Amino acid sequence: MTTAPDPHTPPARADIAATASPAASPATSPAASSRRLTVVADQTPDSPAPAGCNSSSTGPDVPGEASRPRKAAATKAGADLCGEVLLTLARLRLATPRQLKALLLPHQQDTDHVRRALRNLLAESPALVGRTHRAQQSYWYCTPAGLAEAAASGELASPVGRTTGKCIAASKTGLREHGLALVDTVIAFHQAEMADHADWRVEVAHPTPAGNLVPDAVVLLANGSSAFVEIDRTMSYAGLLAKLERYDAYRNAPVSGRGNAARPPRNHWQETYAGPSLERAFPLLLFVFAPAKRRAAPETREAAFHDRARPNWRITVATTTLHQLTHDGADRPVWRIVGLGEGRRVLTAAPRPR
Repeated sequence: MTTAPDPHTPPARADIAATASPAASPATSPAASSRRLTVVADQTPDSPAPAGCNSSSTGPDVPGEASRPRKAAATKAGADLCGEVLLTLARLRLATPRQLKALLLPHQQDTDHVRRALRNLLAESPALVGRTHRAQQSYWYCTPAGLAEAAASGELASPVGRTTGKCIAASKTGLREHGLALVDTVIAFHQAEMADHADWRVEVAHPTPAGNLVPDAVVLLANGSSAFVEIDRTMSYAGLLAKLERYDAYRNAPVSGRGNAARPPRNHWQETYAGPSLERAFPLLLFVFAPAKRRAAPETREAAFHDRARPNWRITVATTTLHQLTHDGADRPVWRIVGLGEGRRVLTAAPRPR
């Protein structure tokens, strides 16, 4: 591939593993150009040929002949899955095999194919992924070599930098649980077809006069609009309200650039999210309250947040709990809008910011 895709255009599934596929584009990184991922087929093993069958025969009607293209297709599917796993870990920082299966192979009953792909990526030299074990669970992340491989594909919406996710996976301070809650949120939106898992960007800096605003994630929704997503497990109420003020500062940040005769100058959020004709409003701000040890229940923290938050009609703020989101679905009436009472509604019914 010679050009990077539009950051707001989801990549085609057939192309999502450019660096991992045997037919990868020649425009790859030094790490990718020296090898291709070794892949074990991730499909159901071929049935043995019937007795008396010559599987190497070239005759069109020989029963055993179909085994060869089936094996080739299985190998290609395995390569594609390795590429998708690598890209997903590069985007989301870390995930469990169960989470990867939910995103990439939702109709599979077990995680065998995903685990095989992870083992293949781990067996590369240098290894493209790493893992940490805690309480009989494995947490997977990209290594620096894996990030370079993923970046070289041109399939990532934004640069991934050098953050591998290793420190998050090994964290004992709640960072791992925070990261896993974000992945569960991604899964809920993906399953509800509200946003593809490839249309999420994690911890992207946004400039404000007081310094960068770094949301937990930014997602391009299926309707073409965007949303900022914040996962809360342990932050104080004062910290949450301060975060609202940071978003308001970003919304009102001075314009960037000088503009031209065709259009006036626009600030960062308009350049990034409003579209060429400013037809889109400021992105939704979504808070997902997740459980944490020795903290009030997510429902309690959500209610206290609404009691303290003042409506800002220039920004639409919607909240839910991780349990409601994953149990009922992101497209169901699980969202509570700041300033509009205790009732819950679907996200598409949220009011447009003024």
